Amino acid sequence: MPRPMQMRNDPCMRFAEDSRASNTIRAYAAGEIIVNDTRIARSVIITPDEVRHWAPHSFDELQAQHLEVVADLRPEVVILGTGVRLRFPLPVITAGLQTQDIGVEIMSTDAACRTFNILLAEERRVVAALILG
Repeated sequence: MPRPMQMRNDPCMRFAEDSRASNTIRAYAAGEIIVNDTRIARSVIITPDEVRHWAPHSFDELQAQHLEVVADLRPEVVILGTGVRLRFPLPVITAGLQTQDIGVEIMSTDAACRTFNILLAEERRVVAALILG
C-alpha cells in the first residue's frame, strides 16, 4: 500500500507515491510543489520524463507563446494549473494547442497536480503546466 511522503509540518496536500512514474508530484502547497524529492517554488512544466522552469510567474503574465513551448512537447493533453484559484485564460491563449489536437484542461494548480498524477498512472502523454505564483 502506498504511503504518504513525510514532510515538514506544512499545510500542504500530500499525494501517495507511485513508483511506476519517473516524475510524480508528491505534494502541493500554495506557491510550491514537490516533484519526486525536489521542492519547486516557481512556475514549471512537468512531463513524465522532464521538469523545467516555465516563464509565466503569474496567471496575468500567461501568453500564447508560453503554451507554444508546451505544444512542442507533443502531449496528448495539457493540464494547465492557474494558481491558487481557477481562472480561465482568453481563448486566443489556448487556441494554438487546440488547433494541434492537443487537449487542454484548465484548473487550479492543486487540482492540476492531482489530475497529472492520475493521467500519468494511466500512461497518458500528459504535460502539466503549473503556475505557482
